[in-house]
Amino acid sequence: MNITILTGIIFLITYSLIVTERVHRTVSALLGGLAIILFGVLSQEHAFLVIDWNVIFLLAGMMVIAHILSETGIFQWIAVQSVRVGKGDPFRIMVILIFVTAATSALLDNVTIVVLVVPVTLFVASSLRISPLPFLIAEILAANIGGAATLVGDPPNILIGSAAGIDFVTFAANMAPISMIILLAYIGLARLLFKNELQVADGNTLDFRALDTSELITDRVLLRKSLVVMSGVLLGFLLHGVLHLEPATVALTGATVLMLWGRNDPHHVLREVEWSTLFFFIGLFILVEALVQVGIIEAIANGLLRLTDGNLQYTSMLLLWLSAVASGIVDNIPYTATMIPVVENLGKVMKIEPLWWSLALGACLGGNATMVGAAANVVVANLAEKSGHPISFGQFLRYSIIVTFISIVLASVYVWMRYL
Repeated sequence: MNITILTGIIFLITYSLIVTERVHRTVSALLGGLAIILFGVLSQEHAFLVIDWNVIFLLAGMMVIAHILSETGIFQWIAVQSVRVGKGDPFRIMVILIFVTAATSALLDNVTIVVLVVPVTLFVASSLRISPLPFLIAEILAANIGGAATLVGDPPNILIGSAAGIDFVTFAANMAPISMIILLAYIGLARLLFKNELQVADGNTLDFRALDTSELITDRVLLRKSLVVMSGVLLGFLLHGVLHLEPATVALTGATVLMLWGRNDPHHVLREVEWSTLFFFIGLFILVEALVQVGIIEAIANGLLRLTDGNLQYTSMLLLWLSAVASGIVDNIPYTATMIPVVENLGKVMKIEPLWWSLALGACLGGNATMVGAAANVVVANLAEKSGHPISFGQFLRYSIIVTFISIVLASVYVWMRYL
């Protein structure tokens, strides 16, 4: 069989398994990557060489830091304080939780944030005796909008930053302004979208003054150490270009120092790392490299060029909207991994900077379109179902389509005015 056809078949089978979730996506990606090696499309040496360890170790380091921070109780404290500031009013509480989720998703990866915020959200909704679903859906959308702002906020950004050599400061300078604009627009929409589901029956109002926050911080010493290390890591991200250090080195150094200083058992901490996510990336890197090697990526890039006649403005807009639609159909992580070499090929014949930002915005914001669009969406849906409050695909779609459409319109205006 022709090697190009074989590679295409392996890729399509792998993608179909990931999208349908008939097989766990990590197993699907590993099967695809290993099939590429076993069928001789890539040698083992070549396949292992193309794995982007900067992405793998950056994620691992941030996962370790986030887990140790979570053991101090700080995230629960922030959430309950949000309820107190909201004075028991459901919409105020929703707005505050949206801000908290978006802001923390920009500093740590949004998957970690939603795992920590969901349990507190369920408690708040239970206390108000209203459905937690509006809050959970609002937090999913906020996590992806906030995660778009920085290099470490959303996995597609990590992939793009590593491939394009974009540092933390440059990424934030380009993505944070539009993320903030979209977040403000989203908050304005939230009242219209959720107002009918945020009505508290008389007598069900939460007594916010009775909420006890004194016991929420379970380890103040570890919290202080964690905040010092986290500050150092963020500073390292800001200065990594000057220091000539990759973000992965900064994150792993912070994680190691915190385990040493906090005297955390590495066996316990490393068990909490999302190894399935890391191996998912490993399989994808091998699979995408095979597409590059056999010429499929170049053919896709040439097709886009023919469609837009090589016009940078049209190509950027097409890439932005295509990324948004595709990321709503398939997970935005494998989509981004596949499109990075396409953008690199397009960059040989046109200015590449607008294309990177179009891809990043389309993938991150398009991940909000459906329940399967981004990892954070799937995680919240699983946690909600376990708690007895399942979020249906259609129910999420009623809110997500409106928010995603407005987000992409705003992103299109931003890209056009700033880069084109």
